[in-house]
Amino acid sequence: MPVTITAFERSPDGGRGLARDTRVRWALEEAGQPYEIRLVSFRALREPAHLARHPFGQIPTYEDGDLVLFETGAIVLHIAERHGGLLPEDAAARARAIAWMFASLNTVEPPILELTNARLLEGDRSWSGERLPLVEDRVRARLSQLSARLGDAEWLDGAFSAGDLLMVSVLLRLRSSGILDEEPTLAAYVARGEARPAYERAFAAQLRINGGGSRTAPRDGTGIEHNGAAKT
Repeated sequence: MPVTITAFERSPDGGRGLARDTRVRWALEEAGQPYEIRLVSFRALREPAHLARHPFGQIPTYEDGDLVLFETGAIVLHIAERHGGLLPEDAAARARAIAWMFASLNTVEPPILELTNARLLEGDRSWSGERLPLVEDRVRARLSQLSARLGDAEWLDGAFSAGDLLMVSVLLRLRSSGILDEEPTLAAYVARGEARPAYERAFAAQLRINGGGSRTAPRDGTGIEHNGAAKT
């Protein structure tokens, strides 16, 4: 049986691929694994059935038989360790790829999320005008460090890995701010990630639900979208 992951019935981003289920979809596509999507409403996130899968009432979750996982990084790591294509064979390179996974979520993403909150949730506060430039500077500092490390390499450490998958996903959150374009090296890096066929399939799958083309995913009456995009 294919694994099942959860995703928003209607994503707040309108289908731009910023919801975290896109990261898991991408990992499954890179691994060539079929998967199904259980679409959940915001109300359903607070219901016992979903809280049993994710104690904090978020998405995505991952179900494979008796195994139920939450937290995007943990899910992507599980997929990468179970299937080929996302982690190197060499033990040292594998460890470095995992380090980049942690870096993307623990070091690079937090100031980006802080910027999102400052712009969307705090923009009407009296102190916003003073706080926002400080937050933007923290993001720029992280991007400068990352750009210097990437240099003229195609990916972070040799071949594409789960570290790149998560890093590109994190950096995509900056597109609407214009800050990503200030670092051409990183903008080109993100574009390479988006050009991967697996990413294009993952993005198209979530867009069918949220934004473009048909707004209704194929279902069988159980609330499950049967996704065949992972088949090559």
